[in-house]
Amino acid sequence: MTSQSKTLTIAAISGSLRAASVNSAVLRAAARLAPADVTIRLLDDVRALPLFNPDEDNEAVAQSVQAFRRHLVDADGVLIACPEYAHGVPGAMKNALDWVVGSGELVNKPTMLLNAAPRASIAQASLLETLTVMTAMLIADTSISLPITIKNITEAQILEDAAVCDALRNALQVLVTAMRAVRAEN
Repeated sequence: MTSQSKTLTIAAISGSLRAASVNSAVLRAAARLAPADVTIRLLDDVRALPLFNPDEDNEAVAQSVQAFRRHLVDADGVLIACPEYAHGVPGAMKNALDWVVGSGELVNKPTMLLNAAPRASIAQASLLETLTVMTAMLIADTSISLPITIKNITEAQILEDAAVCDALRNALQVLVTAMRAVRAEN
């Protein structure tokens, strides 16, 4: 995405691989609630990434890693929705982040965290720590916990919940403002 383009792009990453993932449903709902000049692209690349191995992080790195990195580079911002498993970040999410620690795709990239399980705060805190170390531009007002209490809620059900929709719209607007500011600086 060039800095001349008017459309903004957000790379959305779900930390869950479940087919009926609440986190993925929230990201799909967010894509439908985004401002008209914003495209949210759900990155399914996470499931295809090999286990991180620094010895394999070289010019011959796997195509799936190259594609994942390219999607992050091309995005103006990042949106992450991640569950908590056993008081931690799920392995697939941590693995995805490990692949971009050294390559820097998240450096100064406006980033938003969504927590679709408000009682699960340990993974959210861990993600904040990891992303801070990676120097992602965490936008505090966008890192929110959504009042979702239905375990297998669908995108359609999320879009029917006015409180969740308002929270998502408001957080997205703050993220978009930060993305525009970064674009204007570059």
